[in-house]
Amino acid sequence: MTPLPYQLQLVRWSEAAPLLRIVRESVFIQEQQVPVELEWDEFDPVCIHVLALTQDGKPVGTARLLPNGHIGRMAVIKSWRGKGIGRAMLQCLLDTAKQNGITEIKLNSQISAKAFYERFGFQVSGDEFMEADIPHIKMFLTLFG
Repeated sequence: MTPLPYQLQLVRWSEAAPLLRIVRESVFIQEQQVPVELEWDEFDPVCIHVLALTQDGKPVGTARLLPNGHIGRMAVIKSWRGKGIGRAMLQCLLDTAKQNGITEIKLNSQISAKAFYERFGFQVSGDEFMEADIPHIKMFLTLFG
């Protein structure tokens, strides 16, 4: 079996912020034009973050899990999309949530990513809304066992 071209790590903001910032700045601030002041918030220090790194240690993906079961800030560097990183990061956070006794996951999906989350069993909750000038939809997933 061929080794994956990336590895996942669960990290805390305090130990990995510079690497997490590289991915989020590239995807959200540069590519999607999210205002800097909306990207950084008070939740990063209390989240569990998943970080995808290339074999030579370059950060290429990230997402975070809040203590209340909300997943957010899922991002993969453009040139690394389509390689399964997003799926692997989401599964990692779902497994982590289960291990922490979280039974319901919520997230605000960009409309363009709705089908991605639906493949994991997420369901739409509510109407489309705008966040950082990007159309989003609230979604949820109930975790069992």
